[in-house]
Amino acid sequence: MNAAASSPAVPLAALAVALVVAIAVGALWRSRQGKVKRARPDAALQAPHLGELAEHGVGAGEPVVLHFSAAWCAPCKAARTVIQSVVAQGAGRDVELDLDEHQALARKLGVLSLPTTLVYDGAGGLVARIAGVPKADTLRELLGSDPARA
Repeated sequence: MNAAASSPAVPLAALAVALVVAIAVGALWRSRQGKVKRARPDAALQAPHLGELAEHGVGAGEPVVLHFSAAWCAPCKAARTVIQSVVAQGAGRDVELDLDEHQALARKLGVLSLPTTLVYDGAGGLVARIAGVPKADTLRELLGSDPARA
């Protein structure tokens, strides 16, 4: 019998490597949660789906927080809670779209993961895109920067 094969160090080393990889993946995932990608200033001119978005209130004069979610998405519940609390303070309108029911629009808007939140100004211009659960302060700031309300 091989002494190295029966050594407890080999399984422990494998476990340690797996633990390090899991921590690295978790840290990467967590760093991307709530990440805000601000739209370019000319994004309103490049809103090819504004007609479809108008059906959901985008471009109707008030800021809109449009977020894609699904019943099976656990982080979407946290996103819903944050968005509803911010909107309840009078900052914009909340529109939640189920990914399973609005797959075509999600595809057109480049939604690749859930939850995804899109913040639009009152004129229908994209202000920002948020991957993961948005932070309430960030959302308030984005809604407060609506030039259509100034």
